[in-house]
Amino acid sequence: MRLIIATAMLMLTASSALGNALISPGPRAGIAKSRLSATPDGEWNQLSRKDGKNVELWTLDGDSLNKVSFFGGVPVGEPLLREIDKKNRPLPKVTANMLITDIPALLETTYRSQFSVNQMEIADQEPAMLAGNKGIRFTYAFTRADDEVQRKGEGIGAIVNGQLYLVIYEAPKLYYFDKDVDKFRKLAATLKL
Repeated sequence: MRLIIATAMLMLTASSALGNALISPGPRAGIAKSRLSATPDGEWNQLSRKDGKNVELWTLDGDSLNKVSFFGGVPVGEPLLREIDKKNRPLPKVTANMLITDIPALLETTYRSQFSVNQMEIADQEPAMLAGNKGIRFTYAFTRADDEVQRKGEGIGAIVNGQLYLVIYEAPKLYYFDKDVDKFRKLAATLKL
C-alpha cells in the first residue's frame, strides 16, 4: 500500500512539473503574450499555471517561495487576473483614465478580492521608468488568509498606449524576499517594449 501511495505521489509531482518550462539566460520576447521582453542573466522557471490571459509567472525556487508575475498589455476593461467569482467578488479593471499612481491600488484591490487578503500595505512609491516609459515603482506587504505567511513585494508598472504593463516580485518576508530581490531588480532593468 505504501508503494502505491509513494508511486502515486511521484507521478503527481512529475506531471505537475512537466508543464513548467526552463527560461535560459538571454533575450526572451513575447512575455505574457505581449510586446514585453527581458534578458535574464540566470535561469528561471516559467510556471505552467495561467492566472490570466495577460499573465506569465516565473520563479527560482517555487511559486510559494519567490515569484515574478508579468502582466503584459492588460487592456482597458480587463482585470489583472482571471476572475474566480465575477458575481460575488468581481475584480477591478484597468480604466481608460487610469494614472500610473493608480497601479498599486489596482493590485491591492485585486489581491483583497481574489486572494482574500485582509492585511495589505502599499509602502514606498516613486517615479520609475519601465522600458523607457514613465511609470511607478512601489513596495508592498501582505498576508493571505489561507496561509498567514507574511509576504513582501516590489513592483514596477506603466501605462503604455492605453495598456497596463506591470511586473511584480513577491516572496515570504522572512529570508526569501531579501535573498532574491536583487535578481528581480536586474531582470526588471532589462525590460523592453
